[in-house]
Amino acid sequence: MGVEELGTDAEGNAKVAAKPGKKESVFHRLYVGTGAFDVVGKRKRWYIFFAALVLVCLASMIFRGFNLGIEFEGGTQIQMPANGIHGVITEEQAKESFQKALGHPAAEAQKVGTGNAATIQIRTDTLNAADVAKLKQGLFTDLGPKGTNGQPSVQAISDSAVSASWGGEISQKALIALAVFLVAVVIFLAIYFDLRMAAAALISLLHDILVTAGVYSLIGFEVTPATVIGLLTILGFSLYDTVVVFDKVRENTRGLLGLTRRTYGEAANLALNQTLMRSFNTAFIALLPILGLLIVGYVLLGSGTLQDLALVQLTGTLVGVLSSVALATPLLVDFKMRDPKYKQQAERVRQRRAGQERKAAAGEDFDASDDDALAKELRKEKAYAAAASVPARIQKQRPAGKRKR
Repeated sequence: MGVEELGTDAEGNAKVAAKPGKKESVFHRLYVGTGAFDVVGKRKRWYIFFAALVLVCLASMIFRGFNLGIEFEGGTQIQMPANGIHGVITEEQAKESFQKALGHPAAEAQKVGTGNAATIQIRTDTLNAADVAKLKQGLFTDLGPKGTNGQPSVQAISDSAVSASWGGEISQKALIALAVFLVAVVIFLAIYFDLRMAAAALISLLHDILVTAGVYSLIGFEVTPATVIGLLTILGFSLYDTVVVFDKVRENTRGLLGLTRRTYGEAANLALNQTLMRSFNTAFIALLPILGLLIVGYVLLGSGTLQDLALVQLTGTLVGVLSSVALATPLLVDFKMRDPKYKQQAERVRQRRAGQERKAAAGEDFDASDDDALAKELRKEKAYAAAASVPARIQKQRPAGKRKR
């Protein structure tokens, strides 16, 4: 389906209208990358959305805080088999026995593992030796957890003390790793692309970190060392998706300053649409093992560590693909349009389209010179694409007939 150019708006974004004919579906345009979504042209709406999202996340982190795990706050963890003399021991039964023994509720109780390997883990504030002994005896009397020999025993109940400094050390090292990663990203992108692309990618990465942390604060997911480690792993995915889009933007904007067929914003939006299906497919493929980790690792095996890793990766992947599509590229366009050269090029595009619109309104005949100029620019674009080692689309030729003798 072709399009008819009707001019540009104040920011150099194209105004187009479909020519009469068969209307293609959004899904078809999305698949072939011909411009199903005008993300760049509506970037102010996306900025409002992302700004509101960041403000909500910041407010939640400031006023609500995080549900920190025992590794960060410190405390005592009690672990015992989930099989007792009265059958399977539930989390509620463990909490009731804890309350009965010490007179105050436990911070958390959860079941880990399945079958005979299932255990009940109880987390609470730091307990002294007397309270630990009293709690063990109470749990044994009420629930009778069975040891490896199949007989109920107090020795089947174990305890461990966790220092808050351990989680703090992990957080400190994670922050150092994050700072080194961000610096390396800026240097790499500045060399591979340019500083404006590096700045847009960095803002997108910081957005992903902030929103992922904000989601944990809003929903109340427990923050553990596994969560911190998982947060670092999602940055690579977000960066990869952004680099793919930026690489296509660079390809579409080669020699753009000497052309008047598209503005930088239009070329960037076209690149975004051309890589949109790739971004969605990559995110979908990345989510499959994460969902498998969440379902198999936590639901079936009952591992809390696998749950923490899967939750942060699931959240970060969804946030990362959204920011790389709707935030990084629009930011890049705004950074580029501050350059007078790109402003002048956008003005030339606007003037040419305005001239075409005036001639069409006056009913003037077709201007062959303008068509020749556009055809020349199209040949230039194809030459730039060939220089970038991107094969151009050509129609399939019919096989030649037999040569007459």
